[in-house]
Amino acid sequence: MRVVFFGTPAFAVPTLEALLSSAHEVVAVVTQPDRPRDRGHRTSASAVKRAAGRTPVLQPVSATAPEFARQFADLRADIGVVAAYGQILSQDILNTPRLGMINVHASLLPRYRGAAPINRAVINGDTETGVTIMRMVRALDAGPMLSRRVVSIGPEQTSDELERELATIGAALLIDTIDGVGSLVETPQDAASATYAPKLTRADGVIDWNWPATRIHNSIRGLHPWPHVRVLANGTPLILHRSRPSADRSEQPPGTVVDASGDRIRVATGDGMLDLVQLQPANGRPMSARDFLAGRPLAPGTVLVPSA
Repeated sequence: MRVVFFGTPAFAVPTLEALLSSAHEVVAVVTQPDRPRDRGHRTSASAVKRAAGRTPVLQPVSATAPEFARQFADLRADIGVVAAYGQILSQDILNTPRLGMINVHASLLPRYRGAAPINRAVINGDTETGVTIMRMVRALDAGPMLSRRVVSIGPEQTSDELERELATIGAALLIDTIDGVGSLVETPQDAASATYAPKLTRADGVIDWNWPATRIHNSIRGLHPWPHVRVLANGTPLILHRSRPSADRSEQPPGTVVDASGDRIRVATGDGMLDLVQLQPANGRPMSARDFLAGRPLAPGTVLVPSA
């Protein structure tokens, strides 16, 4: 089949690579325009554009523009495949390929429709998630499901680790799905069971030490690698990278450092205690608690203040 692929970030790359290695013909890749993407704000290509190789690449500023609709129609695609593209597609675009458009979504729909399904699953402490391949409709992630695969979430797994796993699984599932797209049963989603995963902001990284230790731990791993949970220690900004909840209890107020020795910095919470095992000082690098304490003693009784 003639396939047009839509995608932008690293999550989409395994699916593109799987399509390029398949028996199907990828006639074009559609991705977001080159933009400032790193700390230096240097303009660079998307991960998908870099992976496209010699495949023609289209980068419309707006995927709803009539000019792009004409370009897309001229490709005579049998099917369109979308994986984290990042723009809304018009009904004309959805109707153009002979077999329509399908989407690789990193959740078990109808749960976690929207922009940040992986992060929200980890933040909420879910023990499983997965990938759903669905037929695209104009409503957000609401189309009928063609296939899905369940994946367990480890208690220490961060969102970026889970994303890499789901990207690989989604690529294999997409090829299986597209190979049988004409004969697969389409299962409607139960709209009443739908939940949403809104885009992350820095405000998501503001915790409350009165929360249980497990909830804060889930926020730390779910907001990694961005926007992170951030705190102030004696006025110094710290980014929390890795943690471990404990059922041990303390009489200290939530947010108070109870112990700072060896491989951990132990903090009181509203229920249990939280060991900070990897953190990053301002303008520094991520480091273990042991390495951090070697150069920056942190006295028990210090209160860690949540920060945006």
